[in-house]
Amino acid sequence: MPVTRIPLIDLAGVRAGDPQALQRVAREIREACTTIGFFYIVNHGVPQASIDAAEQAARKFFAFPVETKRRAAVNQRHRGFNALGDATMYQAKRPDYKEFFSIGLELPEDDSDVLAGQALRGPNNWPDFMPELRPALYGYYEAVAACGADLLRAVAVSLGCDEHFFVPRYTKRMQRTQMVYYPPQPPQSDADQFGVAPHTDYGCITLLWQDRVGGLQVREIANDTWIDAPPIEGSFVVNVGDLLARWTNDRFRSTLHRVINASGRERYSIATFYDPTYGATVDPRELGTSEGDLKYQPVAAGDYILGRINDSMGYRKKAAQSTTAGTTAGTTAGTTAGTTA
Repeated sequence: MPVTRIPLIDLAGVRAGDPQALQRVAREIREACTTIGFFYIVNHGVPQASIDAAEQAARKFFAFPVETKRRAAVNQRHRGFNALGDATMYQAKRPDYKEFFSIGLELPEDDSDVLAGQALRGPNNWPDFMPELRPALYGYYEAVAACGADLLRAVAVSLGCDEHFFVPRYTKRMQRTQMVYYPPQPPQSDADQFGVAPHTDYGCITLLWQDRVGGLQVREIANDTWIDAPPIEGSFVVNVGDLLARWTNDRFRSTLHRVINASGRERYSIATFYDPTYGATVDPRELGTSEGDLKYQPVAAGDYILGRINDSMGYRKKAAQSTTAGTTAGTTAGTTAGTTA
């Protein structure tokens, strides 16, 4: 097993409903999330067959010519294909050197939230040229969701709450799953060219499957250095996102991380951002923060995530700029960002 300073947590007992295991894992999560903000989980219960099917589908999808993949180009619901150059992390000098394909909770056009125009909601943008992608990737999506729900029970206990604290806040989750393809970075790449530039994730928790190539690095806070998060067979990498850090009043750390694919090989990963219902209120006081210590005011989970997506995705920046140009001088940038979906 690769050597890493990122903790490894066995989730088997939690997934089996063992109360003692839940308490043990909660302690381990609290230690990991108050220090480095990252940990691995093993015995996570996501079937290997689901992982294999999603990986094979990703490899087949990204092998299509870019002109073909653009037939499923990302739409305003943030579903579909993003080509090289479509995403630039905040404060990054260059776009990320990656392609990715995004899905979310499958909702029909006549769903009440879709009809109401709730941002990021609706059916997925499945490619017509690869019908087998839908069952493979959505099967994985649902399997990881079940794991995420159990993992959040342990997170709740780690914060001194009832294990079911997050359940009513995830009734219609804003989960997003992305297949990601990293071409080999040219050997002469500039120092500011990344597969994914240094960033923190926007949401609550992220569960990442990565292939054997490696390249993920985490900013270790204690000594301010980058450390590798190497692939570990049978594991997911889990990290705290900005929304959970906010919810915990920064007791849990949302840590900078990046990808540099200097391997000379193609790299594949599948990231799942397991986030709450759009309208769920994120209020640190609900997780034990006193009024006097409060750093953050309550915010709707979906509004926060939408704002962060608008800041990093090229297609949404263009839409926001277009919308801004057509609004009156009295329209605020914040309002524009919230209405471009």
